Amino acid sequence: MGSDTASSGKPELPAALHRLRSTLARLKAELELAMVDGTMPPAETLLEDVREALAHLAAVEDVSHLRGPVLVLDDDARLAEITARGLRRLGFDADASTALRTLKAREVLVFDLSLLESLDAGMHQDLRVTRPIIVTGATDAASRALAESLEASAYLVKPVELEELAAAISRRMVET
Repeated sequence: MGSDTASSGKPELPAALHRLRSTLARLKAELELAMVDGTMPPAETLLEDVREALAHLAAVEDVSHLRGPVLVLDDDARLAEITARGLRRLGFDADASTALRTLKAREVLVFDLSLLESLDAGMHQDLRVTRPIIVTGATDAASRALAESLEASAYLVKPVELEELAAAISRRMVET
C-alpha cells in the first residue's frame, strides 16, 4: 500500500515533511545529548531549531492546503478583522481589508457582496477570476444571481459560522 503523501499528486509534500522531520530529529538529538552530558545547549540554538521547524511546518501546510492565504474583504473593517482573526486561530494565514488588492498566489478571497458597487468593470473581471467566497446579508434571488455571475465558489449568508466559512475556504483551496 502506498503512502498518502506519495500518492497525493503533490511531490513537494514528501520533501517538505522530510525537512520538518529532519529539523525535529536534530532538535531532539541536541536535547538528548545535553541530558547525557549534563549540559544545556544554548537557548538561541534551540530557539532557532524551533523557528526552523515552524517554517517547515508552514511549508507542509501550504503544500497540503491545510492552511493558506485568505483575504477577508468586508465593508465593515471591524467585522473583517474579527473574521480574519478567527480564521488565523484555525490555522489560515488570513488578512482583513475593506478594499480589493492584488491577491497572493493561491490566496482565497472572502468577499462581502456589498463591496461590489465600489468596483469598476475591470475589477469585476478580476474578481470573477478569483472565484470568491461570497458572504452577504442579502438572501434575495438577485444577490444570488450576482454571486453566480461572479462565478463564486460559495454563497454564505451572514451571520456566518466560522467553521462553515473555514470549510468553504478549504474546499476552494483544494481547487487551486
